[in-house]
Amino acid sequence: MKFKWEWICLGFLVCSSVSTEAENEADSEVNFDNSEVTDIDEDVGVSPQVEYKTPVPIGEIYFEETFDDGTLNGWLFSKMKKDGADDDIAKYDGRWEIEDLKENKIPGDKGLVLKSVAKHHAISAMLKKPFIFDDKPLIIQYEVNFQDGIDCGGAYVKLLSNTDNLDLEQFFDKTPYTIMFGPDKCGEDYKLHFIFRHKNPKSGVYEEKHAKHPEVDLKTFFTDMRTHLYTLVLQPDNTFEVLVDQTVVSKGNLLEDMVPPVNPASEISDPFDKKPEEWDERAKIPDVTAVKPDDWDEDEPSEIEDLSAVKPEGWLDDEPEYVPDLNSQKPEDWDETMDGEWEPSQIRNPKCESAPGCGEWSRPLINNPKYTGKWKPPMIENPNYQGIWSPRKIANPDFFEDLHPFLMTPFGAIGLELWSMTSDIYFDNFIICSEKEVANRWASESWGLKKLVASANEPGIFGQLLTATEERPWLWIIYILTTGLPLGLIIAFCWPRKKTLEDVKKKQADSVQCSTKAELEQEKEEMEKDVNLEEEKEEEKEMSEKEHERKSDEEPEAVESQEEECSKENRSPSDDEMKEADESPGSGDGPTKSIRKRRVRKD
Repeated sequence: MKFKWEWICLGFLVCSSVSTEAENEADSEVNFDNSEVTDIDEDVGVSPQVEYKTPVPIGEIYFEETFDDGTLNGWLFSKMKKDGADDDIAKYDGRWEIEDLKENKIPGDKGLVLKSVAKHHAISAMLKKPFIFDDKPLIIQYEVNFQDGIDCGGAYVKLLSNTDNLDLEQFFDKTPYTIMFGPDKCGEDYKLHFIFRHKNPKSGVYEEKHAKHPEVDLKTFFTDMRTHLYTLVLQPDNTFEVLVDQTVVSKGNLLEDMVPPVNPASEISDPFDKKPEEWDERAKIPDVTAVKPDDWDEDEPSEIEDLSAVKPEGWLDDEPEYVPDLNSQKPEDWDETMDGEWEPSQIRNPKCESAPGCGEWSRPLINNPKYTGKWKPPMIENPNYQGIWSPRKIANPDFFEDLHPFLMTPFGAIGLELWSMTSDIYFDNFIICSEKEVANRWASESWGLKKLVASANEPGIFGQLLTATEERPWLWIIYILTTGLPLGLIIAFCWPRKKTLEDVKKKQADSVQCSTKAELEQEKEEMEKDVNLEEEKEEEKEMSEKEHERKSDEEPEAVESQEEECSKENRSPSDDEMKEADESPGSGDGPTKSIRKRRVRKD
């Protein structure tokens, strides 16, 4: 058993070391092409000093922006007012700045920061060339950091439709867009929008189509105050993927996973069809043949007094449950003509605290076993049931079928039109392209570097665990169980056990038994020696007496007969006699009994 528990302890240690090593390897994985780590001081915990270079895209690019030059060249502020808003807040006068990150900043890396609270913001820029939906994918990617968290506000972008009258200074909430994509939050509703405007081929009217909500928990991306990478990939086969930090959080098909669907139903309910008056939708009806039983008493109350209850001893019948507060005073501004007569506030009677109760005692109520309630006839199946009525179906006059919703309206600009109750929302490294490799390389040279610095500045696994308990105190129970249980098992089965009082008593009892056994054997030997000595003395005494008799006797015959008799008496018992004595009953009772039998035979 000891060997078995030693192997269990060894297994615990091996598992712990392997899991720790795996975590360290996962944290240390980096894959950057355009950055170089120049110095890491592990002893003092300083974040790595990195050499940052502004990323340069390779391939066909429709738009890119890093803000590293510290200017807003190419970006225009809106001069419009938000439609339908109050005049004092309708104007797009929210402030934008180019700044470094507040935390985990990298020298030379800057971003666009939304600075105002409770204001409308609008800023936009033209693409290098319009994006036309044909046989090439669309990829839009950018970074967001809610540096102070987020109460209510968005960080999404709009791809503005390429129309003849597109004017970026006139950009506002009604400006036509093709796609809206990005995070948005208000209250406890965390969203990641993907919306596109689809043109009805029959009516020419545009309608918004919303992707279904991702099934993952998005809260962390809004609350951890780290820079996150948002990517939308649209394929010509109508499939799409939404990624956060290069991990897919939502995917689907434009024909199947949008709300409302792109294509309407081929049939609709006839709006002019009406339910007939005789139509019976009741599945069950009361049994008209049923009769109320004679013993059914509808007057019995549902609860009655418990007659077996007895008033507790010490109940204070004459003391009220509440008494006026003698320390309360009438307010100075109390007007009896307006407020009425002032009365002191009521407090619980202090005498009732030590008693089982105060005031008039009454028996508690219990359920009435005779209660039946109001009688109702039982329900039976309706023989005239016709089912739930629904209007007949007719062909949808507005039906159309668009099998290629990917072929959307071309767009020629990108814009941020936002309202926020939190400031310092950070945007950086926008890119619009058609090749996934180009977007991945751009991310590795920009967002990947931020991720490296943020990971190096993290407090460590224990610090993260403690931080998690601030929002979820119940995690302490899990921590105690996951750490205390293995430690308890290791201590219980691997640590040397101390001798208890019970063990000492058991050992003493064993030693007493051993000593008793040895003393019995020693007593046995001493008794055998004493018996032998007594026998020898008796033999010598008999010999001396018989010798004396032989000498004193004159007749030789008497002497001879006496000698024969003496020799017979002194003759030792034969082997058969000894064996018979040993096998006789009682020989197994101990050495004392066997010795006693031999002495009897000799006597």
